[in-house]
Amino acid sequence: MILWIYLIIINFTAFIIWCLDKHYAIVKHRRISEKALFTLALLGGSFGSLCAMQLVRHKTRHRYFKIGIPLLLLLQIFVICYISKNIL
Repeated sequence: MILWIYLIIINFTAFIIWCLDKHYAIVKHRRISEKALFTLALLGGSFGSLCAMQLVRHKTRHRYFKIGIPLLLLLQIFVICYISKNIL
């Protein structure tokens, strides 16, 4: 239960931060670092990051985001399934 709450919060946060960075890019405001964006995805927010990438078309030209975020999502799905199977 706690894992699912964490994943909802981190993915919502990642989605908002990615959209905010896209807005900052448009209005020429100080940007959120790519390291921070990737860290959010790495901490479990890969689904929210991927959704934001596609919805607002942000960081879709960068190969390491275009390939890295979906790979992180697949890895996180695998880990969650593994953990869920062993706990239940």
